[in-house]
Amino acid sequence: MSDVNQETVEPTAEPAHPTRTFMVLLSPTRRGARLARLLATEQLRTWGILSDAATHVIAELAANAATHGRVPGRNFQLTLHVVGDTLRIEVTDTRRERLPEARRPCAEEESGRGLVIVEALADRWGVSSETVPRKTVWAEITVPAGT
Repeated sequence: MSDVNQETVEPTAEPAHPTRTFMVLLSPTRRGARLARLLATEQLRTWGILSDAATHVIAELAANAATHGRVPGRNFQLTLHVVGDTLRIEVTDTRRERLPEARRPCAEEESGRGLVIVEALADRWGVSSETVPRKTVWAEITVPAGT
């Protein structure tokens, strides 16, 4: 279950393009990853953003946080920011020492394609790890302006 579920809308210099932010804390489990995708998809829908690419990126980043960023007793955080025509998806976990890398697994492998999918669907993606012990994996996707 989520401890924090927050949405903010802040006017920017140009009122036609508000900054929108949504943030939620979730348990680092398969259920938490699924809930991240469902909550984010619903939030994007309320903002008028219908993007299969965003849904897939959110699902992959949340699954990675639940699988590779899991620390017992510590949640992961999903944050969505919309500024103008850019949606920024951020997933923060507490496993800073496990930095992700996109790799091309063999055809026989059943997993390991998540960041390849993110790389294909996002305009940009990366990792920041300035805050110990956290790391944030982020992706940016262009969405229709004025949503």
